[in-house]
Amino acid sequence: MKSTHLSLIAGTVALAAITGFASFNAPGGPVAAEAKPASALPVERSSLVCPAPSTSELAETRYTSFTPPGQGEGAEGTAELKPALSVLDDDEAETDPKKAKKAEEAAKKARAKADKPVLALKEPGKPVLKEASGSGSPALVGTATGRLAPGWAAQQTTKVTAGGTRGLLGVSCTAPDTNFWFPGVSTARARQDYIHLTNPDDSAAVADVELFGPKGAITSEVGDGITVPARSSVALLLSTLTDEAVNDLTAHITTRSGRIGAVVLTADDGSGTDWLTASADPAATLVMPGIPADATSVQLVAFAPGDHDADVKIQLMGKNAAFSPAGNDSLHVKSGMTATVDLKDITRGEPGSLRLTPVDKKRSTPIVAALRVVLGTGAKQEIAYIPATGPVGARASVTDNRAKGSTLSLAAPGATAKVKVTTSAGSGGGEPTVETYTVKADTTVAVPPKPPAGFKGTYALTVESVSGGPVHASRALVLPEGGVQMFTVQTLPDDGGTVVVPSARQDLSVLDD
Repeated sequence: MKSTHLSLIAGTVALAAITGFASFNAPGGPVAAEAKPASALPVERSSLVCPAPSTSELAETRYTSFTPPGQGEGAEGTAELKPALSVLDDDEAETDPKKAKKAEEAAKKARAKADKPVLALKEPGKPVLKEASGSGSPALVGTATGRLAPGWAAQQTTKVTAGGTRGLLGVSCTAPDTNFWFPGVSTARARQDYIHLTNPDDSAAVADVELFGPKGAITSEVGDGITVPARSSVALLLSTLTDEAVNDLTAHITTRSGRIGAVVLTADDGSGTDWLTASADPAATLVMPGIPADATSVQLVAFAPGDHDADVKIQLMGKNAAFSPAGNDSLHVKSGMTATVDLKDITRGEPGSLRLTPVDKKRSTPIVAALRVVLGTGAKQEIAYIPATGPVGARASVTDNRAKGSTLSLAAPGATAKVKVTTSAGSGGGEPTVETYTVKADTTVAVPPKPPAGFKGTYALTVESVSGGPVHASRALVLPEGGVQMFTVQTLPDDGGTVVVPSARQDLSVLDD
């Protein structure tokens, strides 16, 4: 009977891990599992997707991948990014047998190629790097398991030195989801904005794209029911979804079935190009960290998705205090409409972060928002985007940091906070270093990270909360080229490396041997 008792106990423990409480009557008497405080355990599986980096033959792309050490050390695992399948669009192949056969052969080769990793991580704490040239680099899909899953991060950084897509394009590969907001997109004639939808799963996903301008919803009959085939990526030119040319829009992407990764590639004639990642979920208070000190122009784009208008206070959290810019201390955002405000050179030579809060705390209307930031003037302009982002939380990482050009921005929108910043070993060697920073309430700290000693290649940055209030972070990477301050900014929200599960306490005193 003892073995039977143990089987029942094991079943109860499993149930308690899900519900937090379980009880049953065993042959020897009642056994109860009382709920205890929940605990955080490392995740055992993570997924990331990366868009196709560029259509330019001049593109030089770096892929980097990293998992911070310290969680899930006892379990082996893998972390691989593999090519997504190309979406073939050849109507003639459906009726021409020869073309159909060629299409099938091409599909077989693509599937075989998709099984070979572009980038494979071997161990926590040490990033890996791969470089690619030209326009043939595909979108990537990947999964990390075991000890490589908690906090897995990847990035692609692309430099294009000439042409209409000139600029530095950086994007942290994103976790797949079902709901995305992109304030700051455009269908204007001077813009070429592409929405990249990538499906990491083995079944097709179906997505809808809605557009909202300064006057409300934009009519589109081709934005509904967009199929993204299994393990494939689709790029949609935003201006083909509507006949209206609008400078400032908000795009809302949802899925009817499946999940996708979604990012927007923006290109502005004369101002460069970069990736726009999704804003944090709608909230009454938003933070956009890391506006460079030498920004020549900053534009705020905001959208209120609910049924109520929003009145928000605009504040720059600077080096020493927070203040509202003269003449632009607030913004009225009408329900279902995109609002913009030109903040010009708001930082005035000092780094800062933008905070939006309700003018009336009793009327807290959720909004989404992003910043369009410009460095330089005239023909030497370059753009980047800073979407509203969640706090670092327990931990967040960003990859592809260089010996020069990286700046880490830390903003404390509430109470004073302390964070630990670890620079990893380099992809080609070196020793990690650790620094601790205190960020005073309502301020921004911008620091060049201390590179790992003796490093080669690239390194990762990991930010961990130590004490105090929440901290929002971003990393700016500046790589000058031909007199242009080419730059890109990536935000650092919590990496989701742990999952909260309930614990149970067993009273086994009633069981006999």
